[in-house]
Amino acid sequence: MVSNGAGGHERQGDGTISLLSATRAPLEPGVERLTLATDRGDISGFLHPAAPDAGIGPAAVIWVGGAGGGTEGPAGGLYHTLAERLAPQGITSLRLHYRHPNQLRDCIADVLVALAWLEDTGGTTRAALVGHSFGGAVVIDAGALSPIVKDVIALSSQTYGADLVGEVSPRTLLLIHGAADTVLPADCSRRLYAAASDPRELVIYPGAGHGLDECAADLHDRVYEHLLAQLRPLTS
Repeated sequence: MVSNGAGGHERQGDGTISLLSATRAPLEPGVERLTLATDRGDISGFLHPAAPDAGIGPAAVIWVGGAGGGTEGPAGGLYHTLAERLAPQGITSLRLHYRHPNQLRDCIADVLVALAWLEDTGGTTRAALVGHSFGGAVVIDAGALSPIVKDVIALSSQTYGADLVGEVSPRTLLLIHGAADTVLPADCSRRLYAAASDPRELVIYPGAGHGLDECAADLHDRVYEHLLAQLRPLTS
């Protein structure tokens, strides 16, 4: 379980992970370095709080990379670009770097710790998870385990480890893949789609490879509009 000195708990496959403290340090306008100190090592990332001066707020996105980690994302820095576009819309972003890249259970636990921190400290009640490649399995499983997650987006996802894809519903699941992916074939996302339940959507980009660079412009707009539709602050 994740026990949270700052509140909350989630499960890690091999035991308990405790959130001890969180440190935020300004880097540049609109971006902070976030360190979540746990008893199993520090989870780091870049926080883009909702603007203007709205703190974290009720809506947030966590972005995670592939087996090597990283915080920029595919398609020419999708994560950083969309984090900057979403903040003025009242949606916070956390570009998260894993403690132990390519260790599936640890990476899922990292996302769950971050979700607990966003909920307990920032008041987040609606979250989306976005992951690329290995990170697709991470966000599928973490999304199925968190009650505040409303939306999961898996880009060029692997199938290995995505054991909870059938439990993502009633959350929205968006699967995006390139037809020319030679690292993980598009059939990976087709199989995940077949194993999932509605609401779900599958998008295959002709000619696009694993990094989705060939469809970057359309992908940026598609993911941005999708996240707005799922997370835009509710109006009375």
